[in-house]
Amino acid sequence: MKTDNSAKKVNSVKKERREKKEKLTIEKRILQLSFFGSVLFIVAEGVMAWFTHSHSLWTDCLFDAADLVMIGPFLVLVPLLYKPVTEKHPYGYAQVESLFLLVKYSVLLALTCNLMVENIKLLLHGGHEVDAGSIAIFELLVCLGCAGMYLLLGHYSKKYESTTIKAELYMWKLDVISSMGVAVAFAVQMILFTTRFRFLTPYIDPAVAVIMALLLIKEPVKEIFQSIKNLILFAPEEDVLNQIRGIVDKHMNDYPYEVTFLDVIQTGRKLWVEVYIGNKTDVIHISILHRVRDEIKQELKYKYDQVYIEIIPD
Repeated sequence: MKTDNSAKKVNSVKKERREKKEKLTIEKRILQLSFFGSVLFIVAEGVMAWFTHSHSLWTDCLFDAADLVMIGPFLVLVPLLYKPVTEKHPYGYAQVESLFLLVKYSVLLALTCNLMVENIKLLLHGGHEVDAGSIAIFELLVCLGCAGMYLLLGHYSKKYESTTIKAELYMWKLDVISSMGVAVAFAVQMILFTTRFRFLTPYIDPAVAVIMALLLIKEPVKEIFQSIKNLILFAPEEDVLNQIRGIVDKHMNDYPYEVTFLDVIQTGRKLWVEVYIGNKTDVIHISILHRVRDEIKQELKYKYDQVYIEIIPD
């Protein structure tokens, strides 16, 4: 019996290592594709913005460039996120990811606010004219390119989706929406130019830049607060706690123990759950604790990336 249990444990460890290796490969591939795709679009946007002097194109280009600067170093950091927990690093390198996302979104927030202020100043000073037709066609092509990249990354992320992958997918989705919005706005400017409302055309470009900044500002603010919570090891959101509590209680009902306290910490992609249990007798069966721990972990691993469970007698 002991031999069977040992063999199962060894197989389980091997399977877990194999899964981690596959996840690392998928994540690196997605980040590399996103990196090279971003380089291509940033160069194209930068050249077009320089030729047309469009502030909305500069806004999009600089926002993408700030995101790109963050992807490069993160490609180096990704393998660290899969290193096991040690005495020296009790939480592994999960907080590195939270710190990295905090820096990334803080830079994006500062950049977005600065661009918004500059374009508001431009609006107050009468705006400026740009080649609306060229920009509309260019943005439509960018929209199609970004949509293709989003679908490609989405295909790979079906196998595995970390917080970093979600952030990259969000950025590409945002690029699709913003590019389409800019294309429509400049198409409208072309129509206005042939009507009595042509006096509005100088305001279209800076107005689009301000609207883009307002739309872009929500996600950095949200992620900054989430990253701070992860860094200082706050408990996750109430709905996450309730979901975990429900799963723990469901499995505990099959055993002669009751949950007295649930301690949950989430930092980056890692989730730590400590379940404190009470018992009506003074007898604790270690084999039962291991079994219920494995059952809870097995269910939680399908909902969360890297899960660590401890069952502790209170």
